[in-house]
Amino acid sequence: FHLEAVVSTQSTGGRKRKKTNIIDPTEIKKVSKVFVRGDAPDLKSIQDKKLKRELIVREKQNAQAIRSAAFNQLLLPEERGCLEADEGERTLKFKQSEIVKHVDVGSARKHFSLTLPHHGPYHCAYSRNGRKLLIGGSKGHIATFDWQTGQLGCEFHVKETVRDVAWLHNRDYIAVAQKKYAYIYDGQGTELHRLKNHINPVHLEYLPYHWLLVSTGATGFLKYTDVSVGKLLVELKTRLGQPHSMCHNPWNAIVNLGHSNGTVTMWSPSMKEPLVKMLCHHGPVSAIAVDNTGRHMVTCGLDKQMKVWDARSYKESLAYYTHRPGSNLAISQTGLIAVTLGGQVQVWKDAFKTKQKAPYMTHQVEGSTIEGLDFANFEDVLGLGHSKGFTSILIPGAGEANYDALENNPFESKRQKQESEVKMLLNKIQPELITLDQGSIHKMKDEIEEIPLDSLNPKEIVLKFKMKGKNSAKRRFHRREKHIHDDKRQKVRAALERAKKENEGISDEPKTMLDRFKYKDN
Repeated sequence: FHLEAVVSTQSTGGRKRKKTNIIDPTEIKKVSKVFVRGDAPDLKSIQDKKLKRELIVREKQNAQAIRSAAFNQLLLPEERGCLEADEGERTLKFKQSEIVKHVDVGSARKHFSLTLPHHGPYHCAYSRNGRKLLIGGSKGHIATFDWQTGQLGCEFHVKETVRDVAWLHNRDYIAVAQKKYAYIYDGQGTELHRLKNHINPVHLEYLPYHWLLVSTGATGFLKYTDVSVGKLLVELKTRLGQPHSMCHNPWNAIVNLGHSNGTVTMWSPSMKEPLVKMLCHHGPVSAIAVDNTGRHMVTCGLDKQMKVWDARSYKESLAYYTHRPGSNLAISQTGLIAVTLGGQVQVWKDAFKTKQKAPYMTHQVEGSTIEGLDFANFEDVLGLGHSKGFTSILIPGAGEANYDALENNPFESKRQKQESEVKMLLNKIQPELITLDQGSIHKMKDEIEEIPLDSLNPKEIVLKFKMKGKNSAKRRFHRREKHIHDDKRQKVRAALERAKKENEGISDEPKTMLDRFKYKDN
C-alpha cells in the first residue's frame, strides 16, 4: 500500500507514465507501530472455521485502519508544540510574561485579561471549534465574543444568580443555569425558552451528537431535554442529594456525577438506575473530567487527592496529592490535565502514562479564586474564570494542531454554519443508543444457549394439545352468552330461595336469648 504520484514523460512511442513513491515504506512502518493495539491472535491454534474466518476479516480491517492512520499522520501539515527546558531548569518555573516575549505576535495576543471585579466569579466555556468564548458572572453578567478578534457577540445582564453556562449546537444559542430555572438565549441575548422543568440547576452539560441538554441541581434529579424539539426527555432521581460535580464522556455520551459520599455514578437516559457506581474518594468529589478518547477519567476530592482512573476497567491507575482540594478539572485535546487549587492552576503533562513528579506548568491569579476552567480546541490556550474577571493563558502543546473541517471548522463561514447545522440534525443519534460499550450497538446476539438433556426432568415437561377453532368468533360468542345466562340463573335461584324462606317463616336474622319471649301467631 504505497502513496504514489504520476509523472508524465514524452517519448517517441507516445505518452509514458512513471510511478514514484513520495513516502518511504520504512517510515510508514515506524509510524504504524504507534497505532497498533495489542498482539494479533494465533490463528493456527483455532479449530473453529467460522471463528477463524471472522478473525481473519477483522485482522485485515485492523491492518487497513492502521495503514490509513499512519498515512494521515505523515501527511498532516502541522505539528503541535511543547515547552522544553534547558539543563537545570524546569518548565513549571516559566511565567506567562516570559512565554509571551518569545512567541510570535499572533500567539502573544492570545494572552489577555478582562478585569470585571463587580460581577464575578466567572464561569467560562469555549465553543466546539474553539472560536467563540462564553463567560457568565455569578451576579448575572453574560457575554459572548470572538476572543481572537475581540468582536462582541452579545452582552446582557439577567439580574439573577448564574451558576453555570454552556454552548449549544452552534454559536447562536447558549444555555444558562440561573437561580430558579435554566434558560436558553440566542446570539443577540434574547430569551428564547425558560425550562421550568430544570429547577434550581447547578451544572449544565450539552451532548452535541444527541442534541440533549443535561442539568442537575439542588433537587438531586438528572434531567435530559431534547433541544431539537424542546421537550423534556426523562428525569432520573439520583437518590444521593445534590451532585458536587458533573461531566460527560465525549466518547459514549455517558454522564458522570460526583457525589458528597465520594462516589461517581455513570448515567444513561434509557436507564433509571446508574450504569456504574464506583467509590473514588474518602469525601465529596469536587471535580471530574474525561478525556476525548473515553479511556481515562480524572477526579478530585476534598481529601486533597487527584486520581486517574481507567474508564473501561473502573480501576485506579495513578494518584497525585495536592496541597489544596481541587475545585475544577479540564482535559485538553492532547491529554494535558488542568486542575485549579484555589487561586492557582496546575497543568500536568503525560499524567495518564506514568506518574509525574511535578506539574508541566503553573499559573497564579493573585488575590482571586478560580471558578471556571476550559481549554480552547485547536489552540494552545487555557481560559480561567475567577472572581476578578477572566484570564487567557498560553499552554504550549494543549491544542490539536490539525483540525477536521467537516467536524469542527474554526474558520467556517455563515453558509457553512447553516449547512453544518442541517447535517448535524440529520445525523442526530437517538438517546436510546447511549451505552457504555459503543461497539455493541452494531452487533447482533446470535448465541443460543444449549441446555443439556440430562438436566431436564421428564416430570416437569407438560405437553399442551391445542385444538383448532377453539378460539373462533363463534366459540367466543357462545362463551360470552353462557356467562350471561349463568349470572341470570344465579339471580333467579337466589330470589326463589328468599321467597321460600319467607313463606316458611324462616328469617335470615340471627337468633338471640330473648327470642323465647316473643309473641307467636300460632
